[in-house]
Amino acid sequence: MNILSDVKILVTGSNGQIGTVLIDALRDRYGNENVVASDILFPEDQNGPFEILDITDSSRLQEVIQEHKITEIYHLAALLSSKGEKNIQLTWDINFNAYFQILNVAVANNIKKIFFPSTIGVFGHTTPKKDTPQFTSFIPETVYGISKYTGELWNNYFNKRYGLDIRSLRYPGVISYQSIPVGGTTDYAVEIFFEAVKHKKYECYLKADTALPMIYMPDAVKATLDLMSAPTEKVSSQSAYNLSGFSFTPAQLAKEIQKHIPDFQIFYSPDHRQQIAESWSESIDDSRARNDWSWSPNYDMAKMVEDMLANIS
Repeated sequence: MNILSDVKILVTGSNGQIGTVLIDALRDRYGNENVVASDILFPEDQNGPFEILDITDSSRLQEVIQEHKITEIYHLAALLSSKGEKNIQLTWDINFNAYFQILNVAVANNIKKIFFPSTIGVFGHTTPKKDTPQFTSFIPETVYGISKYTGELWNNYFNKRYGLDIRSLRYPGVISYQSIPVGGTTDYAVEIFFEAVKHKKYECYLKADTALPMIYMPDAVKATLDLMSAPTEKVSSQSAYNLSGFSFTPAQLAKEIQKHIPDFQIFYSPDHRQQIAESWSESIDDSRARNDWSWSPNYDMAKMVEDMLANIS
């Protein structure tokens, strides 16, 4: 259903874990023809306009914006934490240099609103581990986290200098059944479900007691749409909002899965991602989002596990 016909949205990185689900939600809200998906490869299924777009190509970006008369950009294209460490320069080019180009192109083309996904990866060893506050110490320890925190700072700058309406969420680990993410430190929380259903066992690359904040995909999409549709006067953070659904350890998640698959087994073989996970928060204080634009998740861990297993099975 087309609610706002004057809104024309461009989504970059639309083939990714969040993009594949968010595209459908945006098209349900604004109409198929008003939401342009883009990525470096054509997706298997596409129900609306799609453009091949290398996000580092600013001239191609400008061309797509002008051709479709884009008014809002959801910039999802990024390399994630673990994969990003394997090619630092490429990660910086995609995660930050491309975004800086988007900000400048947005100003030049009078883009009305931008969504920038940040991450709990902006936190580091100097950040309080539990109930991490909105404003705290930021010393990220991956190029992914560094690029996203830099993006947050530029969000604030472009808002103050040019009046650009930029909205951002620090996503925790996102859990979904629609696709298996690649290259992230929290990916185990998706992989484990597919392995539990198929093989009834899973070898986890994090230690059993490694607590991390997570969110279920329906809530991640809900938070994104809620923030982007919130009145300007309700948005008090121009850098990024803390966001969380629930926190758990691999052992706690395995125990919840065993309530549905009693013979499921989990084994632990920590790798390089353990060090990344240990630099992040265990739980997040997202009270500013709750107070500003009434954020509230619909799923806890038990409800998420039940829904994941039902959909995968």
